[in-house]
Amino acid sequence: MVALSLPFQNAKNRKAILLGLALVSGLGDAALVAQIEGDRGIPPIASNGDYEVRGIEVNVSGDNAEDARTKGWREAQRKAWAKLWESNGTGGSVPGLDDATIESMVAAVVVEREQIGPRRYIATVGVIFDRARTGERLGMGGAKARSAPLLVVPVLYQGGVATVFETRNPWQKAWAEYRTGASAIDYVRPAGSGSDSLLLTAGQLDRRSRNWWRLILDEFGAADVIMPIARLERDYPGGPVRGTFSARYGPDNRFLGSFELTAKSEADLPRMLEDAIGRIDAIYTQALVAGTLRPDPTLNIAPQIDPALIEQTLAKATPVAQSNPGIVPGAEPSAAASAPAAAAVSSTFTVQFPTADAAAVDAGMAAVRSVAGVKSAASTSIALGGTSVMRVTYAGEIEALAAALRAQGWRVTVGAGALSIRK
Repeated sequence: MVALSLPFQNAKNRKAILLGLALVSGLGDAALVAQIEGDRGIPPIASNGDYEVRGIEVNVSGDNAEDARTKGWREAQRKAWAKLWESNGTGGSVPGLDDATIESMVAAVVVEREQIGPRRYIATVGVIFDRARTGERLGMGGAKARSAPLLVVPVLYQGGVATVFETRNPWQKAWAEYRTGASAIDYVRPAGSGSDSLLLTAGQLDRRSRNWWRLILDEFGAADVIMPIARLERDYPGGPVRGTFSARYGPDNRFLGSFELTAKSEADLPRMLEDAIGRIDAIYTQALVAGTLRPDPTLNIAPQIDPALIEQTLAKATPVAQSNPGIVPGAEPSAAASAPAAAAVSSTFTVQFPTADAAAVDAGMAAVRSVAGVKSAASTSIALGGTSVMRVTYAGEIEALAAALRAQGWRVTVGAGALSIRK
């Protein structure tokens, strides 16, 4: 097995490194173009934290089509204001604001569906209220606590195929149109264009390599990853669509919750996916409040100062930095004075050990630290599902450390300044 050492912190173009790893199997230039060309991505809408109320239904009449539409939008704004007041738990009766005041707080009206007649307007719309102008009337001020930036990998299973950004699909479209500003989760939504379709695939959910995940997260400026998964089933074209949705997170693909929804027809599918995202957002928010949804500490590969290096530096600096007035310059040190110095001499070794999961990491570290003479044992590389590495400072020879570990039941292989242990 060949170990690759990549300059994670100093790489000028991490995406080039990722593409090189993704294409290491030998894809040619033509194959690469075929993998990333075409109209794949759906850029996400900007989420500025405005309040949005969806699903407002209106049915009004007017002198003409334009007058009916104007009256319909004004009625929708009044209904949306009342719904926003109630949904935020402000309490009390809804303030009786005139149409001009409410319209001054509205940033946009989003038409979901509409039917326009000569003198009638039937529609379902969404109303977006400006946060700055509306927040004061709702009694909301100050900063809102949010999660760490989380990379969204929306996986859709339909027709026996799993897709993320390989082709445009309704699940990615729903996430791109979702307004995340009012959520407690800081969603990082890739556009899905260019190399995104190579780096973020359904197979990524089964990848456990922390180095690989760290490269991808650094590329998108995220601290961890979440995987909202949708499975759509159809009995016949145009008929009902059954959806099973689940919320997962982290490089270990941990499960948080799932639920099922049904759309009456293909035309009703966008509405079902919108409702599903709202419920998934609630699952992630509850996990954030409970302390479950937090960045995986094993993804932090920031370089740390080696404790053994500190000890060695201090040991070399001791004769110069300290002075003993009881010792005459030029006099030979006594045997009693030199004995503690000899006993303090230690060596640093590298220990490799298999880590199938987080429990194996803790078990391996605890076993080495329990050996008499071990001054410190710090992990330098953690790979769940692979082989992790720790740096051990031991007061003695490497053979003595190997014998102590064999006494604990480990199978030990001794190398040049390194040990490999396994049960």
